Amino acid sequence: MMQTFTNQSPIIIAHRGASGYRPEHTLASYELAIDLGADYIEPDLVMTKDGILIARHENEISETTDIVDHPEFAYFKTTKIIDSEIKTGWFTEDFTIAQIKTLTAKERIPEIRPQNAVYNGMFTIPTFTEIINLVKDKSEKLGRNIGIYPETKHPSYFQEIGLPLEAALLLNLQDIDLPVFIQSFEVSNLKELSQKTDLPLVQLINDIGKPYDFVIDNDLRTYRDLLTPKGLKEIAEYAEAIGVHKNVLIPRDIPGKLLSPTSLIIDAHAANLQVHAWTFRNEDFFLPLDLQGNPQKEYEIFFNLGVNGLFTDYPDLAIKQKYSQLNQT
Repeated sequence: MMQTFTNQSPIIIAHRGASGYRPEHTLASYELAIDLGADYIEPDLVMTKDGILIARHENEISETTDIVDHPEFAYFKTTKIIDSEIKTGWFTEDFTIAQIKTLTAKERIPEIRPQNAVYNGMFTIPTFTEIINLVKDKSEKLGRNIGIYPETKHPSYFQEIGLPLEAALLLNLQDIDLPVFIQSFEVSNLKELSQKTDLPLVQLINDIGKPYDFVIDNDLRTYRDLLTPKGLKEIAEYAEAIGVHKNVLIPRDIPGKLLSPTSLIIDAHAANLQVHAWTFRNEDFFLPLDLQGNPQKEYEIFFNLGVNGLFTDYPDLAIKQKYSQLNQT
């Protein structure tokens, strides 16, 4: 009989795997996150030309693969508009899965994480099927259910070019007896998914801007508008949780120090929504000015605030702090 540890709040979500220790969105990164004790692993999903879901943070892959070292693909380089942004590079939707599999992953931020750059060229780009198989295998071997927390990246864009993500995602997830959350920064695809699956959905909320489908639809609302009591009530009609930028929970002043918490967690819980915060990282580059050199304090503050889960690049530190606080109560 398997034990399930994934429901003990707050859940620890390994952001792109253990991406503080291995290049993000590789099987090695996900496996390490699981071995470190993460409750969920988080793959960002984009699609290939032949309709295969793969894990990359963006569909433009020059920052996270060795594509520039493949002269045979030089002619694929192009410029596109993705969610109102002009991007030049190589895009997953122009490649077959066979071509993608000839590439290897590289560290996205080597200047901040030189320790990860030593793994450049060692790992291939995983398909969502390979990730699910890894999670199933590790769950069985470890005797605990590990969750999968996929994000649909640029869903309106992929819909527009005839490669919708949602049907492939649900097909991959059918018949898997593991915890799952599906997340998106857009609203319309989550509403569509809510009509097609009982899997829990998560509305992602940034601290700036608006969902891209709102841009397309000339909807004047921003992410901030979704966080009013009325907005939260509407989210609760199709989603079980909000995944929020941590600055929405505790803003920072201009120099970067933490200010007082907002009422968002109380408001979201009143609307029957869980709150998952992102993204927690060890490096001073990402930490609030008053917590430099002390990433565990940031975890402590947000756990005390009452988050139901958090996304972290360093799941081991989050888990250590979580159980340290649980043992004190």
